[in-house]
Amino acid sequence: MLWTEWVCDKEELIRFCHQWILDKQDIIKERQKDLKNLSEDDYWKIQIFFANVIQALGEQLKLRQQVIATATVYFKRFYARYSLHCIDPVLMAPTCIFLASKVEEFGVISNSRLITAASTVFKNKFSYAFTKEFPYRVNHVLECEFYLLELMDCCLIVYHPYRALVHYIQDMGPDEQLLQASWKIVNDTYRTDLCLIYPPFMIALACLHMACAIHQKEPPKEHQRDSPRDCRHWFAELSVDLDKILEITRSILRLYEIWQSYDERTEIGPILAKMPKPKSPPTK
Repeated sequence: MLWTEWVCDKEELIRFCHQWILDKQDIIKERQKDLKNLSEDDYWKIQIFFANVIQALGEQLKLRQQVIATATVYFKRFYARYSLHCIDPVLMAPTCIFLASKVEEFGVISNSRLITAASTVFKNKFSYAFTKEFPYRVNHVLECEFYLLELMDCCLIVYHPYRALVHYIQDMGPDEQLLQASWKIVNDTYRTDLCLIYPPFMIALACLHMACAIHQKEPPKEHQRDSPRDCRHWFAELSVDLDKILEITRSILRLYEIWQSYDERTEIGPILAKMPKPKSPPTK
């Protein structure tokens, strides 16, 4: 490849990576229409709920975790730009799964299999939130997919924290316990807006930092030459904005605070009843 071509491709990649890193204040501004009917905590609980719905749909369809994560990011990107009343989240959730499975090269999910999975999940796992059966059909999903593609300007490749996390732990020193703990925290971050605001590598670092704190990683003893490097020294050597890492950590801790006092089975029904709804699916 010629140098000029490489520079152009590199510049395009940088632009591509930053296209969906949004300003927190812009997200809050776009959300004001929904916050007329919902409190901020209610809105957060809706986001947690539909992330759980997407997770359950993915598991029902036996999708890889990365496909589920991509679908969750699509869902959040749409509602970062549009109100909940534009398209019913009940329709958007399976649509995001449908699109993510193609983008992540998992294979196209058949139309009938998608609708059957959605109907089964809503009936068996979320009956406490929905009294009626899954109301949408394939034509609704295909139309919704068009709106989703239009919003994202066909920017469909999603970078996740998982790869960076594995790289960091390998650099720090292989530690399966630390990897599992930080991986779980990364999964939890998809219940927040972090994937809209911060680049994946920062989210990975924040999750790793929290996992180190949870497991209280100590410096290796002198005779343990092959032990993982001291987490404190490793983080001190990083050339990153630690204030942003702490901002991410605070958001994750806020999520855990909400989870601790949140009973989804009893609370989500009344919250969904307050949620603004579209007049007819789907409308822009």
